[in-house]
Amino acid sequence: METILSRTVLLLLLLLTSSSSFAFCFQAAGARYQIDPVLLEAMAIQESGGHPQITNTNRNKAGKVLSTDYGLMGINSIHIPKLISMGVIRSKDDLLNNPCLNVQIGAWILAKHLQTCGVSWSCLGSYNAGFADNNEKRRMIYARLIYGHYNRLLVRRQ
Repeated sequence: METILSRTVLLLLLLLTSSSSFAFCFQAAGARYQIDPVLLEAMAIQESGGHPQITNTNRNKAGKVLSTDYGLMGINSIHIPKLISMGVIRSKDDLLNNPCLNVQIGAWILAKHLQTCGVSWSCLGSYNAGFADNNEKRRMIYARLIYGHYNRLLVRRQ
């Protein structure tokens, strides 16, 4: 009986920490930056699987650490100095401990990208693969993944 209760509690906790439990975060960020909140949620699924405290270490082919991604929206460590200097965060821990702030920052980064390169799939892909000319293939792979998550989210909501 205790094992069943433990599993039930664990399942409830997993459901509560899924990306859909942060729906209000995606709604608020979407409204602020005029970005479809479902698109932001699709990006969070791709970036973190909906896990707010996840980190990912990015390495080159030789295994050298290049950067780290933090939280729901996979905020890359390259942004941390600017976010600190702007007073948005105090440290990288804020990206892991405040999921709604993480979503707001992700939406802000995406909005900056869309202002730079326009509303297109390639530009959406720049959120993950950057702007380098030789990264077009990576941008489009990322965009297709987001498109798939986006469509699945829309179907679930019907």
